[in-house]
Amino acid sequence: MKQWTFRLFNDRVSIQLSARWLMVTGIWLLAVMTVFLVSLSSGSNWIPLTEVFMQITGQIDQHSFVVETLRLPRALMAILVGAALGVAGLILQSLVRNPLAAPDIIGITSGASLGAVTFISFGAGVISMQYLPLSAIAGGLFAALLIYLISWNKGVTPIRLVLIGVGLSAIMKACVTFMLVMSDTATTTQSYIWLTGSIYAASWSEVTSMIWWLLIPIPFLIVFGRGLNVTELGEDFSVSVGIRVQLQQFIFLMCSVMLAGTAAAYAGGIEFVGLMAPHIARRLVHRSFPGLAVLTALIGAFLVLIADLVARTVFMPLDIPAGVFTAAIGAPFFLYLLFRYRNQ
Repeated sequence: MKQWTFRLFNDRVSIQLSARWLMVTGIWLLAVMTVFLVSLSSGSNWIPLTEVFMQITGQIDQHSFVVETLRLPRALMAILVGAALGVAGLILQSLVRNPLAAPDIIGITSGASLGAVTFISFGAGVISMQYLPLSAIAGGLFAALLIYLISWNKGVTPIRLVLIGVGLSAIMKACVTFMLVMSDTATTTQSYIWLTGSIYAASWSEVTSMIWWLLIPIPFLIVFGRGLNVTELGEDFSVSVGIRVQLQQFIFLMCSVMLAGTAAAYAGGIEFVGLMAPHIARRLVHRSFPGLAVLTALIGAFLVLIADLVARTVFMPLDIPAGVFTAAIGAPFFLYLLFRYRNQ
């Protein structure tokens, strides 16, 4: 099959693209754009797709408030959250060489949840709620660093990282539950909605802020992405070709934390997207990390977009958190993976 290779930064970064990758990525991009437009059209007030397109391209100004103020930021937030969770899961699965690894399984999302619930329980009313995302990201970073430090023993092995991550995740979930039990009813309700995962009432300021946070890990992923493919072949082989394995593991772990923590900060505990999206991408194409990352981001965006669309339209006038539907799909998918890899 025909392939193209692009070399950047004096050959430090090379990207290989195949005709199959372009075709599959184009199909998923079209799927995301279709659901995106349907999401802008759907709601208590249905707007024809043609009018939605004319509204967002500036040809008419008939549905400005509904489309541009209410629905457009929410749809863009769904895309950003899904893409971030998908790529975060891809990094972890490649890093620990474990198909069951995901930010919400090994403890990163639990750390972000602990940071957010702590802020809601003790900081709300004293500190502005605009610092909630920062608290969630800090919680995710704290969890990742704690997992990494406890896992360290003359280096970090993938299996140790996963096992300790699962254990600490259980501890942090217990801490969250304890704070919810001890909090008043209003705080508990607000925390539960956040923990379930929802992008309800997303605003343009939140979308803009999230984009800036997501831009931070991208240069590291571009520069070091090729080395992650080599790391999947084993630590001994990686060392033999001159890769500083421990440094690279730490960099990619921090990138995954930044992506997953940012997604959790703005959308709460939307689970299983980081598990499903990388697996779907690998079944469709077998490419290097940059190509897989792009496709995984599109699949993750599609999953969260469709979950949010179903959540706010099927059960109107109720607005169900999108995390309910990603969990409804992701939990059986996780059981399928457990059955599939039971002998590995």
